[in-house]
Amino acid sequence: MKVTSIILIGICVLLLASCKQQGDTSGALTEEEESTEAKAMLQGIWIEDETQEVAFRAEGDTIYYPDSASQPAYFLIVGDSLCLGANRYPIAKQSQYVFWFRNQAGDLRKFIKSETDDDTIAFAHRQPEILTATEVIKIDSVVFFGGDRYHWYIAVNPTKYKVVKTNYSNEGVRVENVYYDNIIHVSLYKGAACLFSRDLTKQMYAADVPQEFLEQAILGNMHYDRIDARGVHFDATLCIPDGASCYMVETLIGFDGKMTMKLLEN
Repeated sequence: MKVTSIILIGICVLLLASCKQQGDTSGALTEEEESTEAKAMLQGIWIEDETQEVAFRAEGDTIYYPDSASQPAYFLIVGDSLCLGANRYPIAKQSQYVFWFRNQAGDLRKFIKSETDDDTIAFAHRQPEILTATEVIKIDSVVFFGGDRYHWYIAVNPTKYKVVKTNYSNEGVRVENVYYDNIIHVSLYKGAACLFSRDLTKQMYAADVPQEFLEQAILGNMHYDRIDARGVHFDATLCIPDGASCYMVETLIGFDGKMTMKLLEN
């Protein structure tokens, strides 16, 4: 037993020595540190060198854009890179009044620091604009089928659910615009009897719209299409704001009160 214990102690000592040696080796690796001097030089309003248009303003650890729809971005300068979120842009040149970097596509973008107070007007809106519908849209109608009278009702309700859309500025820098999604209420009556009444959200169309698209899309509108033996057909549109990309999904309300969906086009 004593021999076994001595062997085990010896093995433990060897393992501890090995771990200490590995720890000492890893200690030689240093993490990148933020350049406070470079960040200080970036403070102020910067103008695109060729167009002479205001491009951005660095204040503290935040970059603001003159476009009120673009959200402010937290930034760091690490090594020779401007870091915005998960994106790194190589800095080609920086001084107190000159800042050059390469954008997402590798293009060299050149900026000079503003020396006039007039350029602060571009940032008069400190609160970023959130693009969305501001009023409830209501529409209803009466249709007939098989001698019966049906009354349908649609209400598009703006919400406070934010949808973030990624864009790229004129300088090729990734920026984020924020929109509000909608909830659409649909009701269907046969005479005085309610066949269907429900709030619809964009998540309910996940089986017909790709998830990556759905994350940046809003449930824009719902249009009446027709009534037939299957029920009342509506067309829901899911679009990425300020873009040409949309999905149209048929939303069928059956006379039995059941809802089914089918992709029409995109």
